Amino acid sequence: MPFWYSNSKLAWLLLPFSLVFWFISQIRRALFSLGIKTSYRAPKPVVVVGNLSVGGNGKTPVVVWLSEEIKKRGWRVGVISRGYGSKAKTYPLLVSAETDPIEGGDEPVLIAKRTGVPVVISANRRQAIELLLKHCDCDIIISDDGLQHYSLQRDIEIVVMDAKRALGNGFVLPAGPLRELPSRLKTVDFVITNGGKNRYSDALMRLVPHYAIHLKTNEKRPLSEFQSGSAIAGIGHPPRFFSMLEKLGIALIQTQGFQDHQHFDAAQLAAFPSDQPLFMTEKDAVKCQAFAQDNWWYIPVEAEIVEAEKQGEKLPHFWKKIEALVERDKNA
Repeated sequence: MPFWYSNSKLAWLLLPFSLVFWFISQIRRALFSLGIKTSYRAPKPVVVVGNLSVGGNGKTPVVVWLSEEIKKRGWRVGVISRGYGSKAKTYPLLVSAETDPIEGGDEPVLIAKRTGVPVVISANRRQAIELLLKHCDCDIIISDDGLQHYSLQRDIEIVVMDAKRALGNGFVLPAGPLRELPSRLKTVDFVITNGGKNRYSDALMRLVPHYAIHLKTNEKRPLSEFQSGSAIAGIGHPPRFFSMLEKLGIALIQTQGFQDHQHFDAAQLAAFPSDQPLFMTEKDAVKCQAFAQDNWWYIPVEAEIVEAEKQGEKLPHFWKKIEALVERDKNA
């Protein structure tokens, strides 16, 4: 909501509802802290990658990056996710690169395609982990989202934040964009800011596009070969995608932002010119593959993440903590 990121009177009018939201969330968290509500300790280390605010912050690229970096270090990794927007017949569901994104959810299918690691979706994180460990003897489990899912114990918490929008007006829902108060950041292990540095940054993330991929043929083409086109984005913050294309020198004739996790059909995109490329995110492409047209291209991005204070280093202190967790598990 735009008023979350401005000095709006509407936010103050909604503040009483935010106080109710905050009070309920505090009671819920306290019940877990006091042991009145039980939480699940997985048999393997769990790393939660989540958000403090709603909206697109770049969480999925972090999960992809983290999965790839863990594999490079010789450890086995699996991913669990709620699978927001999925319509599976049964849960938990093991997701692969071939899973229908309607059934498995767009982000889990994207993660499975990009990384090749096992991905399991379920609103019940314990059930997801149990199914995951049946298929893969993981050294580390990544929870895609779930920062506020206190029924799952975790070893490391990572918050991904849009560097420019940050925490907005600092209010919790619905007066602001936050699920928890800014003070929650003091208890997490790492804050990764997407697109720049702010006062919360432990690490900086830059999303780097290298080429466009044709949805029907999988042809890769350098982005420098495109001068113009149209663009769609069904992500948390569509303007970021459009701005990225314009910074690459691509003149956008027509753009349209859709809601996050939007389910597409051919009719929704029929109005875009067929004689110009139509660009979309990789997350959208997994849902449009079945009815792709000859002029449709998607833009994959690679996350580059370095320490905020020592740019050029890939979080050595973070990897030391991961290594310690793996060794702890082996010696248990």
